[in-house]
Amino acid sequence: MQEKYQPLDVERAAQAHWQARDAYRVHAHALNAQGAPKPKYYACSMLPYPSGKLHMGHVRNYTINDMLARQLRMQGYNVLMPMGWDAFGLPAENAAIKNQVAPARWTYDNIAYMKRQMQALGLAIDWSREVATCSPDYYKWNQWLFLQMLERGIAYRKTQVVNWDPVDQTVLANEQVIDGRGWRTGAPVERREIPGYYLNITAYADELLQQVQLGHPQATLEGWPDKVRLMQENWIGKSEGLRFAFTHSICGHDGNPILDGRLYVFTTRADTLMGVTFCAVAPEHPLARQAAEGNPALAAFIEECLTGSHTEAELATQEKRGMATGLHVQHPLTGEQLPLWVGNYVLMSYGDGAVMGVPAHDERDFAFALKYGLPIRQVVGVQGGAVGVGVAPSAPGCPPGSSVTRSDSSPGGQPSADSLVGTKIFDPTRWQDWYADKHGLVCIQSGVLDGLGYQAAVDKVAQLLAERGLGAKKTTWRLRDWGISRQRYWGTPIPIIHCPEHGAVPVPERDLPVLLPEDCVPDGSGNPLLKHADFHAGVTCPVCGKPARRETDTMDTFVDSSWYFMRYCDPGNEQAMVGAGTQYWMPMDQYIGGVEHAILHLLYARFWTKVMRDLGLVQIDEPFKRLLTQGMVLNHIYSRRNQRGGKDYFWPHDVEHVLDASGKIVGARLLNAADSADGRLPPGTAIDYEGVGTMSKSKNNGVDPQDLIEKYGADTARLYTMFTAPPEATLEWNDAAVEGSHRFLKRVWALGQQLGQADWAGAAASAGGAQQLSDIAFGPAAKALRREVHSLLKQIDYDYQRLQYNTVVSGCMKLGNALEAALADQRRASAASTAPDPSLGLALAEGMGILLRCLYPATPHLAHALWQQLGYAAQLGDLLDAPWPQVEPKALEQDEIELVLQVNGKLRGALRVSAQAERAAIEAAAVAHEAVQKLSQGAAPKKVVWVPGRLVNVVL
Repeated sequence: MQEKYQPLDVERAAQAHWQARDAYRVHAHALNAQGAPKPKYYACSMLPYPSGKLHMGHVRNYTINDMLARQLRMQGYNVLMPMGWDAFGLPAENAAIKNQVAPARWTYDNIAYMKRQMQALGLAIDWSREVATCSPDYYKWNQWLFLQMLERGIAYRKTQVVNWDPVDQTVLANEQVIDGRGWRTGAPVERREIPGYYLNITAYADELLQQVQLGHPQATLEGWPDKVRLMQENWIGKSEGLRFAFTHSICGHDGNPILDGRLYVFTTRADTLMGVTFCAVAPEHPLARQAAEGNPALAAFIEECLTGSHTEAELATQEKRGMATGLHVQHPLTGEQLPLWVGNYVLMSYGDGAVMGVPAHDERDFAFALKYGLPIRQVVGVQGGAVGVGVAPSAPGCPPGSSVTRSDSSPGGQPSADSLVGTKIFDPTRWQDWYADKHGLVCIQSGVLDGLGYQAAVDKVAQLLAERGLGAKKTTWRLRDWGISRQRYWGTPIPIIHCPEHGAVPVPERDLPVLLPEDCVPDGSGNPLLKHADFHAGVTCPVCGKPARRETDTMDTFVDSSWYFMRYCDPGNEQAMVGAGTQYWMPMDQYIGGVEHAILHLLYARFWTKVMRDLGLVQIDEPFKRLLTQGMVLNHIYSRRNQRGGKDYFWPHDVEHVLDASGKIVGARLLNAADSADGRLPPGTAIDYEGVGTMSKSKNNGVDPQDLIEKYGADTARLYTMFTAPPEATLEWNDAAVEGSHRFLKRVWALGQQLGQADWAGAAASAGGAQQLSDIAFGPAAKALRREVHSLLKQIDYDYQRLQYNTVVSGCMKLGNALEAALADQRRASAASTAPDPSLGLALAEGMGILLRCLYPATPHLAHALWQQLGYAAQLGDLLDAPWPQVEPKALEQDEIELVLQVNGKLRGALRVSAQAERAAIEAAAVAHEAVQKLSQGAAPKKVVWVPGRLVNVVL
């Protein structure tokens, strides 16, 4: 046995042992030693993108999974823990452009390196199930299922608005548009409509919502964090309201009214209909384009709105801008002529591309009205309360800050001209009162709606609009159909052939997969598939046999990650997408991944599963029973503004903190010389401290797991990431805590060495299980040790069940401390020539066996080595499948208990009594205690209060 803990040697030996056993290969329908089926458990981490190296977030994610899998295996479960690679995507193309290498080569090289890193961590992965989504064996089934969806109308083709880089001649994702310009070329991005393929996820919106909705009777995802379920619920966004039309007589070139003379909008607040003071349409709306034909300024504004990316998140924060069209639409109930505006905050892709402007009761409309001086008319409030109608301060003809109390108005609902001057009551704070919860308020200044509450008003408006043939109640969804077409190279080819005569024709199933060429080296000038001769060579229409061309769009990479976890179950099945393995393993029992995937990935995976169910491929409704979203790993960030105006970032190991008198970090300076854009900076140079943030290569605050493994070993890296914070919480990196984790493992190793040197081989063999020790007459020291060991085991076992691995490690540390203290007592007794407790060796051997099994899921290499060397394997077999230790109730029993002793409610000491003592004996012992006798001076107590197991209070 090595005297000194050498982690790399220990880890190499353990991994060689597991590899020789093929220890992690898993089979469905496995049996236990008694021939009964083992219960299955499928635990899976979200597969990584092969970017080049693992980061500490990966280490944390996979160690959580590994601890779960190892502990459950010891409990007798048949545990599946697979791994694969989310290998398609834009980063590979960017790397190809930068390094002039094919994305395929870059990807496969990265996979090989990252796999070696995972293996160095000792993860219990069944590598026989490894999947790479860029493999034709995998993406063939993406194409196959797409064709099934196409046949059933779930997949369909339509035009889509995209971000177009005119220099690179390519479509950009929203995140690639920065301040309206392409991230690589800097060219102004254009908005273009091009055809693409969509998946009808909205057909499943109700089911997707109900099963995730908090409190819904059909909810089935109780094992998910509430915050994730709420995020999904909000993204799906079910809204019940009215879709109705404002009428107009605006005609197109053919002389007919555009859109049949109707401007449709959807609202959930039909009770505010009488408060509409304008309407706004998206820049792409037909009415906007019609108005722009004779208005160069408006045309320029529309063109400006179409430049750049327009994500919902951006629209929520950007300045609300608009321009009047000069056109008007008619209020459906009052007949009032309302001005029509073009607004940059209106999306054509949502609803009908138009909104009704109710500034008094919508925050966004309020900001817009303030900016452009549009009327603000209150129509909802407390019955009998003060009301108001106003115009924004910048309105023409109205002095800044002017508004009025509603006294009289024109039939159309506008205040009379003379009432708009001079009465200054306009108050944004008061508007906030108008923008209150709809419940408890009533309609005011709304004619036939006056006095009606929210629901009654909505019903009345629906009735009135239906009578006029202008609208009806409708349910809408924030969720939109999933556009999967990407005008990029490194992805699954969409299996479509374009024929001049027959249009878009599906590739026959017999011709799948449509292979993606792996020799392309993108140069940034568009999709290289457009120019790849072999990709198009000899393509003919499956219908007529005439020359045709292949579809060059590839699928969104969310397609790849929407079902990989099912392919793990049947990785070698060449005849079907999924098979018997999926029937056995799915649904997944525990999914582990970052909260950044809480919406789209999980939503698409749920949708994909339901489509597969409806196609008869699986028999489940939801793919994941339980979800754990682990926190991110954070580290300190240090920077310095250079002479070029940019930022240089510095590695934490090159920096020391500047502290104030209270010890708070107020700055930083270089500890070691470091490079910057201004040249080599000497030690002592002042730099900025930016606090802590997510580890990032770009900010030089990452920690390379490989460096950590080489310095301290994989077990230290694993233990640190588990001990420092609960799995769901963020983990702030601390080098001193890493050192502390390593010191603990050295102590465990030293403890094992000391026990191994003792003549306790027989003790170790007979300490295999609590049942074998239950009849032994243990001495006081051994009893005390066993009580502490089994008490800690009880808590550790509970913490394992709730996946609180930080407290599991804490419990193991306490267990190690207890064993060290008992061993020290044993040695002191021997040194003093007093007879040591002969049963203490047994208790120590039992405790060490429990410690190694509890610690093993976190630090499998060290635990494996000590388990073998101390002789436990001979009794209980390989630690991989050793039985999980059981708490022995008898070990928790106490001969004596200690109670708090009080006199007149004040603490006066402690009272030790037999654990089986009756109340009378306890009261008598309390009265006879010297502290009570001293205070009572012989007087009999008035009463004695006894709280079983806790205290005795003598009242004098």
